[in-house]
Amino acid sequence: MLKGKTVVLGVTGSIAAYKIANLASSLVKLHADVHVIMTKNATNFINPITFETLTKNKCMTDTFDRNFMYNVAHVSIADKADVMLVAPASANIIAKMAHGIADDMLSTTYLAMKCPVIVSPAMNVNMFTNPVVQRNIKTLEEFGVTVIPPDNGYLACGYTGAGKMPSELVLLDYILRETAKEKDLAGKRVLVTAGPTRESIDPVRFITNHSTGKMGYAVARQAMFRGAEVTLVSGPVSIDPPPFVNVVNVSSAQDMFEAVKENYAGADIIIKTAAVADYTPESTADEKIKKSDGSLSIPIKRTADILKWLGENKRDGQVLCGFSMETENMLENSRAKLQKKNADLIAANSLRDEGSGFGTDTNHLVLIKRDGVTDLPLLSKSDAADKLLDELLTMCR
Repeated sequence: MLKGKTVVLGVTGSIAAYKIANLASSLVKLHADVHVIMTKNATNFINPITFETLTKNKCMTDTFDRNFMYNVAHVSIADKADVMLVAPASANIIAKMAHGIADDMLSTTYLAMKCPVIVSPAMNVNMFTNPVVQRNIKTLEEFGVTVIPPDNGYLACGYTGAGKMPSELVLLDYILRETAKEKDLAGKRVLVTAGPTRESIDPVRFITNHSTGKMGYAVARQAMFRGAEVTLVSGPVSIDPPPFVNVVNVSSAQDMFEAVKENYAGADIIIKTAAVADYTPESTADEKIKKSDGSLSIPIKRTADILKWLGENKRDGQVLCGFSMETENMLENSRAKLQKKNADLIAANSLRDEGSGFGTDTNHLVLIKRDGVTDLPLLSKSDAADKLLDELLTMCR
């Protein structure tokens, strides 16, 4: 994902420095070229050899190190960097960055940077809330630096409160948002629905389906990486929501319908990956229905057809994509759905295809438009999401 990208990690003196070893390893696994710059105090918490072993690059600590190549190190690294993350960022480095002080390798390199810069403060809660530190953070934000809000929790100093550096996964998400994809969806608003719905029978039981939400969440995540403003309307799932996405959690088909109606008008692209229940009980029992010896019959009724409603109400320039999960006659059924729902594209797949369907990490999508069919190979759901977004983007222009 990060092949050809250069990531610079700045590490300062904080117990949280140990987390950056895992972050560096994750970035290398994504094929990034990772360079680590440490302050003198940071070397008291973690050895530079750790980063050199993980990144296969020399860990920079001394501005005047005579073992560097002829080119000035802090300038050459700044020139090639695609993103810089300073984490953990102490109150000291934040103050230096805010006021242009360049007295070590890290602060000097920062001043030479032209790429996006991210800072993750980590310190004692009283230091973090000190008005001077807060003013310095605000100054950095005014300069265009992205500041990651610290977590609240138990701190190494024994205090509890704000000042804890977030997990490596959170830091990685910030880096990926800046570097993973070309921002070809910048300025676009994308509405995605994902997951199953639950139709309550009584306070204990409900009707649902096998959808896990993986495909919809992949679409939302990739759209976010490509610069879109994303709203995700999600049924109940067991996966973490994608970062930097407005998530609207719903339960029933009617809940999802209401959430879609509230959010569809401003969307440029609408992608309905959710597996919405077609039927719901006519009434929900207030108390648990007791088991009896005979059979149980539950009257059911049709739920609102969200895709059809969107097709009837879409505005000029809005692109509408539906999903079609089939077990037979996939192309015929999906073409009929395209016409009947007034959609612009149907992404169809079959439960009969190995590696496709609910709960898998891969998918085999067939993209059906009025003027043609594109049969994608079996791809990871992230790659399939990107191919789908590529197609929808061409329809927006």
